[in-house]
Amino acid sequence: MEANHTSVPPMLGVIGGSGIYDVEGLSDVRWEAVDTPYGSPSDELMFGNLDGFPIVFLPRHGRGHRVPPSELNFRANIHALKRVGVTEILSLSAVGSLREELVPGSFVIVDQFIDRTFARVKSFFETGLVAHVSMADPVCARLGDHIEAAAAGLDIEISRGGTYLVMEGPQFSSRAESELYRSWGCSVIGMTNMPEAKLAREAEICYATVAMVTDFDCWHEDHEDVTVDQIIEVLMSNADNGRSLVRALAPRLASRNEVCGQGCHTALDNALITAPDARDPAMIDRLATVAGRVLG
Repeated sequence: MEANHTSVPPMLGVIGGSGIYDVEGLSDVRWEAVDTPYGSPSDELMFGNLDGFPIVFLPRHGRGHRVPPSELNFRANIHALKRVGVTEILSLSAVGSLREELVPGSFVIVDQFIDRTFARVKSFFETGLVAHVSMADPVCARLGDHIEAAAAGLDIEISRGGTYLVMEGPQFSSRAESELYRSWGCSVIGMTNMPEAKLAREAEICYATVAMVTDFDCWHEDHEDVTVDQIIEVLMSNADNGRSLVRALAPRLASRNEVCGQGCHTALDNALITAPDARDPAMIDRLATVAGRVLG
């Protein structure tokens, strides 16, 4: 990537289910395989244009939902998006609700995460080149503002702010776990946004999550325990709203011509800790796409 982000035109990347990608007005559609030093992403990337604005879609679990959460190649997914020029990521994620007011079918613009995953590689930086990025504010508030404004003109029940508890899965929560997460003040629970958000920050990509509620987690005594059939039924209706949101969001991002004021595009400025003369040349090469702006 170029050293000066003001010269990098905005490009939206959308990570989500396959039902999201049939956006009205999307033209010049093509699927393309993208190789990364970390292996293959979940699927080919789908490229398109929406009123002249470039958009890239990535089926998080692959077309047909082939890859379970713990086996997602998060590093390859984020690396591939960075490599093709994505500067902002909209993550659309199915979640369970931990709050009475967040009913199935509603959307939440998440602003915080609690990462309870334990079986995933969570950084591009390894032995030979160490970096520590800030995750105090893991979601780009500027991108969140645009999402909120885009949703305002749509028939979507959407709320701003909330904590997403990311569990390992693939099993759903026990009732004791669900009540524990509620006591922590969490709003929704899912399996996919970590380490996705952490890697996006390391790659200096603006990242925001719209959590699409499919069910109440098992804490809710007045609702049956969640089943896959129930989730899929709500997912289908959520996909319509997800497509509408993408369609409304794109023109709001097209005019960005400067570095993100939230610091997303410069997250590595003070993150590298390994002394220059101690950095592994092989790691420098591997990180050329993700960290080339600061590695030179």
